[in-house]
Amino acid sequence: MKKYYETERLILKVIDKSNAENVIDYYLRNKDFLEEWEPIKNNQFYEKEYQETAIDKELEEIKKGSSFRLWIFKKGEENRIIGSIGFNNIVRGGFLSCFLGYKLDKDEINQGYMTEAIRKGISIMFNEGGLHRIEANIMPKNLPSLRVVEKLGFYSEGLAYKYLRINGKWEDHIHMVLLNEKL
Repeated sequence: MKKYYETERLILKVIDKSNAENVIDYYLRNKDFLEEWEPIKNNQFYEKEYQETAIDKELEEIKKGSSFRLWIFKKGEENRIIGSIGFNNIVRGGFLSCFLGYKLDKDEINQGYMTEAIRKGISIMFNEGGLHRIEANIMPKNLPSLRVVEKLGFYSEGLAYKYLRINGKWEDHIHMVLLNEKL
């Protein structure tokens, strides 16, 4: 898989630690917005050293083939991150599966950017990565996120009770799945 992809309106790329300040800027701009949907973050999370270490770890996992994260930029604004899509816990062998996670800047929602980015990510993971299955776990109250994956063909395999600890509380998640019908 490559480190740089384009869609009609977006650039999706693997970043290195030279982008740590851009990552911090993204998270600070969206701190209150993301709080409802993510685990609690400590103050160190917003420091350059923490993000540089996290990016280095991310690059190691990409090299090992266990994850693949693409950060999202609008064309013409390559220094301003507007989100990311991550394919995590990539399992090979008889499973050929991964988990999808994604987030978008609060000021960029409802413009089709996430659908566009995930559509490209699915193509990468199915065609270049050779995966059979992509799974996304979404809180039932996150209707915009559910609509995004449904538009892309994901279907529900049921409800996972108290699946993830989000903002300090165990939350139920709907288990959404997309299969690569070519395999």
